[in-house]
Amino acid sequence: MTVFEVWVPEKTVKLRIDGTDRDMERGDDGWWRLDVPDAGPGTDYSYVLTEHDSPLPDPRSKWQPDGVHGPSRVYDHAAYPWSDGAWTGRQLPGSVLYELHVGTFTPQGTFDAAVERLDHLVELGIDMVELLPVNSFNGEYNWGYDGVCWFAPHEAYGGPDGLKRFVDACHQRGLGVVLDVVYNHFGPSGAYAPMFAPYLSSAGANPWGDSVNLDGPESEEVRRYIIDSVLSWLRDYHVDALRLDAVHALVDHNAVHLLEQMAVEVDSLSVHVGRPLALIAESDLNDPKLITPRAATGYGLDAQWADDVHHALHTLLTGERQGYYGDFGSLECLETVLTSAFFHAGTWSSFRRRNHGRPVDRTRVPGHRFVAYLQNHDQIGNRAIGDRLSATLSPGLLKIGATLLLTSPFTPMLFMGEEWAASNPWQFFTSHPEPELAEAVQTGRRREFASHGWAETEVPDPQDPATFQRSKLDWSELGKPGHAEILDLYKRLITLRREHTDLTDPRLDKVEVWHGDQYVVMRRGRCLVAANLAAVPQTVSLKAVPSKVLLATEPGVVLQRDRVELPAETAVVVYAR
Repeated sequence: MTVFEVWVPEKTVKLRIDGTDRDMERGDDGWWRLDVPDAGPGTDYSYVLTEHDSPLPDPRSKWQPDGVHGPSRVYDHAAYPWSDGAWTGRQLPGSVLYELHVGTFTPQGTFDAAVERLDHLVELGIDMVELLPVNSFNGEYNWGYDGVCWFAPHEAYGGPDGLKRFVDACHQRGLGVVLDVVYNHFGPSGAYAPMFAPYLSSAGANPWGDSVNLDGPESEEVRRYIIDSVLSWLRDYHVDALRLDAVHALVDHNAVHLLEQMAVEVDSLSVHVGRPLALIAESDLNDPKLITPRAATGYGLDAQWADDVHHALHTLLTGERQGYYGDFGSLECLETVLTSAFFHAGTWSSFRRRNHGRPVDRTRVPGHRFVAYLQNHDQIGNRAIGDRLSATLSPGLLKIGATLLLTSPFTPMLFMGEEWAASNPWQFFTSHPEPELAEAVQTGRRREFASHGWAETEVPDPQDPATFQRSKLDWSELGKPGHAEILDLYKRLITLRREHTDLTDPRLDKVEVWHGDQYVVMRRGRCLVAANLAAVPQTVSLKAVPSKVLLATEPGVVLQRDRVELPAETAVVVYAR
């Protein structure tokens, strides 16, 4: 027997099964319910609103086998034969993350195909795999941020069972799973939930669509909708952590913010399932309140992305200064982010034309609460042609960037293919079936980059299937000259990070950085990291007596009394007495 339930506070609704409409009973809480004894798992169903004759999918659908416009299908979470009973979870502190997009990680673009590449991640030394959003969206392929069904995995990837097989396989290999989720807006096509109830706010919109109703009339059920989705991914799919997209776009004026409420309920679930669960925010606010414990009046999230670390590294390595990169690029800036995470911390932002951010308390906030990266889906895919660092940087500078990231006090994250300097771009792609929406995306993308000086002919058409195909990883590159060398360095760096506790010490106030003419040195306990960014050799002061070289990105490093001779574009990690 299946109990069908749907929240429709101001309209009448019927359940449709096998072409027959069935009356439902309305409760005082605005929920309509009906028990159907013969509707077991696999039964297709939809709802019909009085003001809309066409059948609509369930806003809480667990399975959309025919896409976001089709009927929902009854799915029984308890029926899946999990084999990860011995899995005790993975702590975020000390972990190395790996971000991937299911559709472009392999030629097949499915959960099952991704499983076949997990051993590569284990050999690399990855601890947690972070998936870009996988809940249902319209079309076959997409970045995932246009999702409209917040409980149902995308069918083209493998649907609910496919995601469970992927998580199960990760856990069997000792890999945790982080899932990227989007609760700040619904996608532009197939968002039927707002037709049932006031899921959207009348207060305004964000850059991606209408804001979600978190604090207006009837908002309690909307908040419950989001938190139930959060709990479902963690409980029903055994996911270990969630990355919350653009939380600065969650407009909530309640005394208890949605993020705090979310953290409380996830902590409770963690106790129930007996394994650590984490929430990681993406935020444009540079506000440590997100990761401040609730006992200290924070929201109590476990970590947040640290864009300022990326910007500091990217601009220093590439020399780019356009747009929001304008304030970054100096060695002083790099020193600030390596010791404090935020560059803008109550300081002037020329891009925003105002002061931005708040300082991090380096004595109380551990570095592992900041997820740092050289590259990610946004910082590659939102470039006009989706070019990776490997398209412009020399091998020497690529190695320096990897060394600084993986010896930093933060939780490092790699973007798929970064570890072997993948040569393919990762571009913005969509597959909207609606001609009007497709044209709007094409036009908007070209206008956006024209304002940054890119010619329209240089911006790939997001709707062109070739744009999607170009973004797929070429796994044949792993053993090729140049690529294999970078891969070996990433493996050695991750191993070194794990072997030396000084390199995973999260105390920001224990990080010391100094710099000179195109060189920088970072001290992490007895481990010193020195990088020569110049195109000529340099002798760099270590302010300590090195005893041995732990890792060098190139041969030719020479240790002296309290200094080291570095070849051009070289980084070294040394151990000091």
